[in-house]
Amino acid sequence: MVKIGNIELPDHPLLLAPMEDVSDPPFRRLCKAHGADLMYSEFISSEGLIRDAMKSKMKLDIFDYERPVGIQIFGGDEEAMAESARIVETVQPDLVDINFGCPVKKVVSRGAGAGVLKDIDLMIRLTKAVVDSTHLPVTVKTRLGWDDESINIDEVAERLQDVGIQALTIHARTRAQMYKGHSDWTHIERIKNNQRIKIPIFGNGDIDSPQKALEYKEKFGLDGMMIGRAAIGYPWIFDEIKHFFETGNTLAPPTMKDRLEAAKNHLIWSMEWKGERLGIVEMRRHYTNYFKGIHGFKPHRLKLVTTDDVNELLNLFDLIAEEYKDYTIE
Repeated sequence: MVKIGNIELPDHPLLLAPMEDVSDPPFRRLCKAHGADLMYSEFISSEGLIRDAMKSKMKLDIFDYERPVGIQIFGGDEEAMAESARIVETVQPDLVDINFGCPVKKVVSRGAGAGVLKDIDLMIRLTKAVVDSTHLPVTVKTRLGWDDESINIDEVAERLQDVGIQALTIHARTRAQMYKGHSDWTHIERIKNNQRIKIPIFGNGDIDSPQKALEYKEKFGLDGMMIGRAAIGYPWIFDEIKHFFETGNTLAPPTMKDRLEAAKNHLIWSMEWKGERLGIVEMRRHYTNYFKGIHGFKPHRLKLVTTDDVNELLNLFDLIAEEYKDYTIE
């Protein structure tokens, strides 16, 4: 069993990564149904929460069926981070997570996300401000460092633990790498083997198959792993990894019926949460991933991303199901 504060997770849990414009409640619901053990919201701007920005407030929506769930915040100002943590606490998530890893320019240029990797003292002050302002467990997600010449995760891990975080997730790339090149989990392994570190350490980066998940589990000995991009359009990755851990065998890939059911539910839940029009439009980014590698699917995908009427969309799903009823996925 792995514990984060008073949250009890199974041995070597699988965490769903917080992904902007992806990890919303409908997507989290699918991943939970397929084996994810701990969910995280999309990251939320501390300044946006304080301004009562509609998009930021909407990201605070959590539901009992997805627990345990954490809400992730980011920012570069201590007072704003503390106040946003107090706002987050009002919706009663299971934990608060701080993003010190997002590498995108619009976040980094504001002195937040991975931008804080250049100023470890600031990172510690921001973290302490959040820890001191909430009764919830506080966790952190970060990267190895700014670039290969400034990998500082050893110092970061110890100092973050010292100010009270309850778990640490490390994306095994630097900010300079963005999402390119190979992740290097040997740095995370070193943190886990540091006798000073008592909190759970989770690895993130490049886990895209059950085989790699088991290899990394056995090789690096971490407390669990976080799955991000591999789950987009493929929530079955969690079930597949767990099954492989337990049996050493691979599950059959999701059938066309499985894929259509997941995409249809995702659409319906998105419309219920976001409203019909926004739910339809924002669902369009997911269809390519749900039906990747399906022979002859391009014309159907084009219709899915251009149809605005909900009844036409639902009828389209039924037509596709009929056309592909005998289709076999290798």
